[in-house]
Amino acid sequence: MRPTGALHLGNYHGALKNWVELQYQYECYFFVADIHALTTGYEDTSQLESNVWNVVIDWLAAGLNPASATIFIQSRVPEHSELHLLLSMVTPLSWLERVPTYKDQQEQLKDKDLAMYGFLGYPLLQAADILLYKTAFVPVGEDQISHVEITREVARRFNHIYGREPDFEAKVEKALKALGARNGTRYNELRRLYQEKGDTEAIAKAHALLEGTARLTLADRERLIGYLEGTGRSYLVEPEVLLTATPKVPGLDGRKMSKSYGNTIGLREDPDQVAKKLKGMMTDPARQRRTDPGDPDKCPVFDLHKIYSTPETQSWAAQGCRTAGIGCLDCKKPVIDAVVAQLRAMQARAKEFEENRDLVRGIIAEGNEKARDVARQTLDEVHQAMGMNYR
Repeated sequence: MRPTGALHLGNYHGALKNWVELQYQYECYFFVADIHALTTGYEDTSQLESNVWNVVIDWLAAGLNPASATIFIQSRVPEHSELHLLLSMVTPLSWLERVPTYKDQQEQLKDKDLAMYGFLGYPLLQAADILLYKTAFVPVGEDQISHVEITREVARRFNHIYGREPDFEAKVEKALKALGARNGTRYNELRRLYQEKGDTEAIAKAHALLEGTARLTLADRERLIGYLEGTGRSYLVEPEVLLTATPKVPGLDGRKMSKSYGNTIGLREDPDQVAKKLKGMMTDPARQRRTDPGDPDKCPVFDLHKIYSTPETQSWAAQGCRTAGIGCLDCKKPVIDAVVAQLRAMQARAKEFEENRDLVRGIIAEGNEKARDVARQTLDEVHQAMGMNYR
């Protein structure tokens, strides 16, 4: 997440809420993307440091747990930048130019001079961010799938170019012995089924077999995966998309909640101000008068009901809207109460972290080191693959 300003309800429901759940299901890495913030905000960095720490505090207040996930700052792990640079040596320029969000962002940010490599190359930096940790799954919404796809393509190209390490076949034979006689025989059967008959179920079973064998080193597992797929050693892991629930979070004007639209409700906004904003939030334009019936499916406030209200309250609001049995302010009240209650609790936790900055800095320092330990291992393998392992 880029530290470009105060976080809002769209950030929480679009990402943070999912992260809080995922940290207890997977080994997770969450970082503040301060380098990414420079892709569009390079001219004014006066608020960058403040924004970074505020993002960290908001994450902790929202429920990210440093005991369950690694939380760090992107630029404090320089391996991100180095891998990005090395990947840029083998990535065709056309791949970056075709990323859908590249042209979309150019259109949305016409007032900024974005004729910079940093802006064009940000999908490649994202790829480095992902590949550095041999990531299995990337939690994204449907609008971000293209970023995971280019990451997979970059990993595939890197492995194709550099995957044939010296004595590869001999190392595969050694890895097969480590796999054990029974598992080795099964692996070879599955490899034959996949390579001779294109049996995709066989490759899935072979992957499961390798993942379930504890005696294999990571390097040997990568070699056997490459041998299975007919490539070579897979230095970089192709991640899978993990589609997460991303409810529609409307802004005060009915459009998607976004800082660029100026229609947000901040996570640390004064509750009275939040209530005032929501009272003035756009509703179904058809309801010009209190007695006019409306359509909840055309009302942004009803989208918030879907997030915050019980099925019973949603039914009450929908029925009251369609029959003009309730007014728009009546409809908004349960949403206002729920939003304010949620923000008060989050703000109380944020205040505790605000008052203990040493604790926050300690969490990040520990996260930086944990991330670097993993990142260094991947970068060492990349150096080896590219012939840069000078010893």
